Amino acid sequence: MEYFDIVDMNGVPTGKTVERKTAHREGIMHRTSHVWLIRMKDSRPQILLQKRCAIKDSFPGCYDISSAGHIPAGCDFKESAVRELKEELGIDVSEDQLIYCGDRIINWDREFHGVPFRDRQFSRVFYLLCNLDEKDYVLQAEEVESVLWMDLEDCMEAVSADAINHCIVSEELEMVRRAVEASFSK
Repeated sequence: MEYFDIVDMNGVPTGKTVERKTAHREGIMHRTSHVWLIRMKDSRPQILLQKRCAIKDSFPGCYDISSAGHIPAGCDFKESAVRELKEELGIDVSEDQLIYCGDRIINWDREFHGVPFRDRQFSRVFYLLCNLDEKDYVLQAEEVESVLWMDLEDCMEAVSADAINHCIVSEELEMVRRAVEASFSK
């Protein structure tokens, strides 16, 4: 069983923990790390999308964040992000390679596989420069079906127009775009 720290609206642990299924059944606030992989191609930023496998408990078969994951109780954002990158995509990075983009609150209620799913997350968002081709990632089969590089602006348009099957939030993509632009304008 997976346990998460219960956190307040600022992502600060309360000292209590909750089991994963209970957190999603009851809508209890917990933490996640999101990492968007970025590469420059023809002087334009591209973003790596992960296609979630069909058996995921939420948003099966949808394009999503390059790598994301819940933070186990007692762990922190960067530690969890580095672990998820290794597990989901097979890449080794250090915490200092992660570039902070911002924090956001996720609050939604859905149903997947006939089961109610109430998600309350405090998410810390990062990006990571990575020039690997799609074929060079070692994908975790039970999590990731495939990966796809897409021009960042094209991705933002596709998400906004719902032109691809996704579970990506436009505001988070904008957060990443601003952070990338700030880094490359220095």
